[in-house]
Amino acid sequence: MERGAGGRTSSALFAGFRALGLFSTDIAHVVRFSALKRRFYVTTCVGKSFHTYDVQKLSLVAVSNSLPQDIRCMAADGRLVFAAYGNVFSAFARNKEVVHTFKGHKAEIHLLQPFGDHIISVDTDSILIIWHIYSEEEYLQLTFDKSVFKISAILHPSTYLNKILLGSEQGSLQLWNVKSNKLLYTFQGWKIGVTALQQAPAVDVVAIGLMSGQVIIHNIKFDETLMKFRQDWGPITSISFRTDGHPIMAAGSPCGHIGLWDLEDKKLINQMRNAHSTAIAGLTFLHREPLLVTNGADNALRIWIFDGPTGEGRLLRFRMGHSAPLTKIRYYGQNGQQILSASQDGTLQSFSTIHEKFNKSLGHGLINKKRVKRKGLQSAMSVRLPPITKFAAEEARESDWDSIIACHQGKLSCSTWNYQRSTIGAYFLKPKELKKDDITATAVDITSCGNFAVIGLSSGTVDVYNMQSGIHRGSFGEDQAHKGCVRGVAVDGLNQLTITTGSEGLLKFWNFKSKILIHSMSLDSSPNMMLLHRDSGILGLALDDFSISVLDIETRKIVREFSGHQGQINDLAFSPDGRWLISASMDCSIRTWDLPSGCLIDSFLLDSAPLNVAMSPTGDFLATSHVDHLGIYLWSNISLYSVVSLRPLPTDYVPSVVMLPGTCQTQDVELSEETIEPSDEMIEYDSPEQLNEQLVTLSLLPESRWKNLLNLDVIKKKNKPKEPPKVPKSAPFFIPTVPGLVPRYAAPEQNNDPHQSKVVNLGILAQKSDFCLKLEEGLVNNKYEAALNLLKELGPSGIETELRSLCPDCGGSVEVMQSFLKMIGMMLDRKRDFELAQAYLALFLKLHLKMLPSEPVLLEEMTKLSSQVEENWIHLQSLFNQSMCILNYIKSALL
Repeated sequence: MERGAGGRTSSALFAGFRALGLFSTDIAHVVRFSALKRRFYVTTCVGKSFHTYDVQKLSLVAVSNSLPQDIRCMAADGRLVFAAYGNVFSAFARNKEVVHTFKGHKAEIHLLQPFGDHIISVDTDSILIIWHIYSEEEYLQLTFDKSVFKISAILHPSTYLNKILLGSEQGSLQLWNVKSNKLLYTFQGWKIGVTALQQAPAVDVVAIGLMSGQVIIHNIKFDETLMKFRQDWGPITSISFRTDGHPIMAAGSPCGHIGLWDLEDKKLINQMRNAHSTAIAGLTFLHREPLLVTNGADNALRIWIFDGPTGEGRLLRFRMGHSAPLTKIRYYGQNGQQILSASQDGTLQSFSTIHEKFNKSLGHGLINKKRVKRKGLQSAMSVRLPPITKFAAEEARESDWDSIIACHQGKLSCSTWNYQRSTIGAYFLKPKELKKDDITATAVDITSCGNFAVIGLSSGTVDVYNMQSGIHRGSFGEDQAHKGCVRGVAVDGLNQLTITTGSEGLLKFWNFKSKILIHSMSLDSSPNMMLLHRDSGILGLALDDFSISVLDIETRKIVREFSGHQGQINDLAFSPDGRWLISASMDCSIRTWDLPSGCLIDSFLLDSAPLNVAMSPTGDFLATSHVDHLGIYLWSNISLYSVVSLRPLPTDYVPSVVMLPGTCQTQDVELSEETIEPSDEMIEYDSPEQLNEQLVTLSLLPESRWKNLLNLDVIKKKNKPKEPPKVPKSAPFFIPTVPGLVPRYAAPEQNNDPHQSKVVNLGILAQKSDFCLKLEEGLVNNKYEAALNLLKELGPSGIETELRSLCPDCGGSVEVMQSFLKMIGMMLDRKRDFELAQAYLALFLKLHLKMLPSEPVLLEEMTKLSSQVEENWIHLQSLFNQSMCILNYIKSALL
């Protein structure tokens, strides 16, 4: 990943996690049979990686690692999956990791054909290379003249050992023996380009699809045409045969229709119209099963079952995403597990961040559902609503009535949708008195209780509707709320306040119940969109001059202004706690603004402009959608699982381009790099010993060092043993004997002086301690830090000994005692180590109180100290009393 200014990664807050809603592209799928598990698996391409599904439940089995470029064609044998990108193709084992890579083509590869232990690849320059799979070496290379024979299809006919059949855009076909490198036969063809080749269940028979829509069933052994079929839907995209006892052939078309042909009666028996909304990329009948697998560029993978009496296929299972770029995404609910998305294909869908089996489609919007039920599918195409441009959802009353309100492109009426029933709702909300065709709905919001919908129109009118009954409940303003087009509407969390903004540059606050205008304010520029964070009452406004204004709806004042985007701001999102504001712009950047500090804390660029951003209610993911992309991209919030610096970015910061996440979750290695590097720029904050000279500062010593200094004598009495411990007499190893002729044991020596004192005379230890020496130095240079540090290192008993030794009777002097009092005065002046000064002074007074009045020097120092202690304590006591008063009021007052 590239780096920006200062050496940090391009995004310190968000790391690419995975993509949702991607299931298929215009690349044909591949069906494989696992002999070990006795199951069929279908593999579909999704950009730079591919998905593998279990056909039985269409559950996702594996997601491959990403390739450097988009996959252009795929093939598979019993062990490996082959995927070509550019002029290179790779072999994947276990549907995931690359085990072989084959390089040698000069042009883009567009055909792959497994061939035993070999793989055949063909590029757009009609150069055919046969590779040995495991050694990755070229076995054979064939070059064809593009103007005469440009290869468009390849097939290995069954039972034809070492032979391949090639189809060309010029219409002719060639049969080659790749072992002997000989052209065996050239089929003249039908002067029309070949688009598909498929082996029929019968030996020597091949189905050939042509550009004209014809399907030729041809015997390649005798070069005879057995039968011809014709479809009027354009070129044949793919062909497949049923092998479960029914002589049926299916042929795909660019229109999304599938033709089913009876090979015995030689006629069309059925049509599967609109099986896909785009071209059929691939179709495959499963071996000896009445199941047809299809996929297309409409981002759908479908399985059809043929169990009806008429031979018509019905949809059995499917995985489907949006077939056109997205227009709006928002999280649904408070658990952060469902994302609602609207698309230009006219559908409203819900994608789960947990598992694909929880995905569901709410379908197309229909103007008249009853008419569609009467007249069928053809009528449905004509009464579909235009794409949804804006929507709002609230789950509070989703089980009682419709919970989603949406406005459509170029439509005045807004549709309601029911999330639980996954269908369009019962009402189309629009004012009855308006009959102009050019008025459209431009902004919607739904109250937090789920009872009311607020709709803003391009005429400046803002209306309120009841979600349960669909009844109009009033309008804001006498005639219209705004003179220009309404750009945004929002209702606060308690249904007290409604905020609207219009293209004329005014922001208005209304009473929700009475519809009366409370306040109006003008903005610096015309607003583009508006977003309210209901919990904190913070309103975000994206303006047409590419700046962002943040308002507090309580004070109705602008509290923050952000600028820096170089293009139109498409969307805004707040973090759940309201501290971050995330903006997406047409300058391809996503920026994160910290509201408390008012600074830009994160910025990164994308290769495609973001259209929508939405933050999960739980704060774990950021969801984005982009121009010309069909998926929803999730970015994990790094600050939840790693230490992240929220330092403001410098004004000259240049963000780096970040790649969109793939359908596979990010590898652990990338995550570890992402989490380690931002922590390197964290500032290590060293707290000073004193924040301010006016503040009373305590020491960092534990309470055991100073709290019990006055009670040491009591503690010693409690801990004094009742009697001294008795040491057992130990026998010597060698028992002493008295010298003589007769051996006798020596008697033990008796203690002659039993009354000998064990108290040590202090006169013997008359030398001064380090503490006394430091105090004497302090009298000279007036510096007492060294003496205080020595005292801090001692325990309670050591402190008492040092203070007791200060008096002249114990080896000290009056000058040393004076120096100690000056040290306490210095601590009180600086207001540092406040509790130590009080404890040391208390112990000093307890030990030497009798002799202090007899020394005038010490008495003078004591007078100064007394005034200092009293002054400090009065100040502290007033602060304590004030705090206690406030606490008692908060406890007792009825708020």
